[in-house]
Amino acid sequence: MITLALSKGRIFDDSLPLLRAAGIEVLEDPEKSRKLIIGTSRPDVRVVLVRASDVPTYVQHGGADLGVAGLDVLLEGSEGLYRVLDLNIARCRLSVAVREGFDYAGTVKQGSRLKVATKYTHLARQFFASKGVHVDLIKLYGSMELAPLTGLADAIVDLVSTGSTLKANHLVEVEKIMDISSRLVVNPAALKLKREPLRALIDAFEAAVKARS
Repeated sequence: MITLALSKGRIFDDSLPLLRAAGIEVLEDPEKSRKLIIGTSRPDVRVVLVRASDVPTYVQHGGADLGVAGLDVLLEGSEGLYRVLDLNIARCRLSVAVREGFDYAGTVKQGSRLKVATKYTHLARQFFASKGVHVDLIKLYGSMELAPLTGLADAIVDLVSTGSTLKANHLVEVEKIMDISSRLVVNPAALKLKREPLRALIDAFEAAVKARS
């Protein structure tokens, strides 16, 4: 049995065409079912639904053989995984945003200390350190846009897709940190024990990605 870890939402939706191209149909809609383990059209492949931030953990510790995770999650803190393929799905960017009217460039130029709210503390620390900007990091897990509006922080570091959420909350994107897309990650031990079926699945994913590009 091959177990694939996916998270609900955009990554799941964007993974479906790749799975179909690999000859795999997921048998249930996770938005309509309460099941966390879903069968597929292949009896030897199943999908487990976990939080996006937990996908690398499930794969790393053998709860899944492979999974799909955003580069942001992987870079923020995951070890012991093979990142075998950029699936080129769930594309977005990790960016710095501030409230409208805040002089971000001037503040940075003056060497002032910034208060930055983010759940990506590791990536934010690396980015600002590389620029020589002094920051106080505030760890948040959601509703990031509130932080500058309430005075909790001067800036946020978060994922941006269309930018509409920022605009609706009177925030502006001032600096892109990196482009983000989802990666196929594999457990090294599983790749040794189930080499042939996993390799075939990885090759099918790769062919599907190339066909879409």
